[in-house]
Amino acid sequence: MNLPVDTERVIDFLSGLLNTPSPTGYYQEVMQYVWRAIEPMNLPSLTVAYNRKGALILTLAGQRDDSPRAISAHVDTLGAMVREVKSNGRLLLTQLGGYGWQAVESENVTVQSLISGKRIRGTIQTISPSVHTAPSELRESHRDAERMEVRLDVRASNKEETQALGIDVGDLVFFDPRVEVTDTGYVKSRHLDDKAGVAALYGALLALRELGAAPAQRTTFFFSNYEEVGHGASAGIPSDVHEYVVVDMAASTTGEHQNSDEYSVGIGVKDSTGPYDLDLTRRLSALCKQEGIPYKLDTYPNYGSDGSAFLRAGGDVRVALIGPGLDASHAYERTHRDSLEATTKLLLAYLLTP
Repeated sequence: MNLPVDTERVIDFLSGLLNTPSPTGYYQEVMQYVWRAIEPMNLPSLTVAYNRKGALILTLAGQRDDSPRAISAHVDTLGAMVREVKSNGRLLLTQLGGYGWQAVESENVTVQSLISGKRIRGTIQTISPSVHTAPSELRESHRDAERMEVRLDVRASNKEETQALGIDVGDLVFFDPRVEVTDTGYVKSRHLDDKAGVAALYGALLALRELGAAPAQRTTFFFSNYEEVGHGASAGIPSDVHEYVVVDMAASTTGEHQNSDEYSVGIGVKDSTGPYDLDLTRRLSALCKQEGIPYKLDTYPNYGSDGSAFLRAGGDVRVALIGPGLDASHAYERTHRDSLEATTKLLLAYLLTP
């Protein structure tokens, strides 16, 4: 099968996507980025919709319509929200999504006013960050919400001065992604979970246009925006779909006891909610063997996906899980172009196979 994946364009799209802030709850900007990249493809028989939660839903007519499919990836990422403006003018945070505070310590951030949209730069750090003033506390204290704060890059030394700048409770905090594409093929950045998955969907659509081909079945491409908080795909996927393939970066987290790597597509067999559909998983594995696509089967005991959300909402559907291999999930993440290419090729092969 001809699988013309343009990996360079996939990585270019991914770089721009990573640099577009989209913590859970803030999605308009990133949805515009995705649609502006896809619209010029002029895909035939494409319908475009948004659900009430703001997810982007694209549907392509297929050669057949007797076993419709859905594919999804989520644009929402980890982030934070201002919980309190402290008496010293700094910010106490509450998390958006789940991560260890040590994973964002010393990261530069942008704080966006909920009301005005004004943006101010700052840095997340512990309340005692200096080895010169509190060495034992710096080395030994726990990292938790009460001991972390944002130091704003403005002259504000008390609560009133910070609030006078328009910063207050409920404001959003964007972590700097720090995107880097190395000459050895690695992509390093925050939020590869799951923007690398979104890039794979983009790459598959681009390849369909290149081939001038329609998918084997009517297929819905669902760009989810609340996955990190558990209800992304609970509404918006057509109820008549027979199969649903979730593309999620965290599904392929590398680490101790994990079988995944950064150079293949990961196929999830089981996560914290139970096993994925065995028949669909076998078919995806067989496609990898048939097309020479490197792949790894894996289980994810600390993970749940948009597939779980759709099933909990009553979806009567077979669900499988794939994704690019990722190192250091929910921290400063890394993947490789080979994994992005393998994931995109598997998606394309699945789309074209009856």
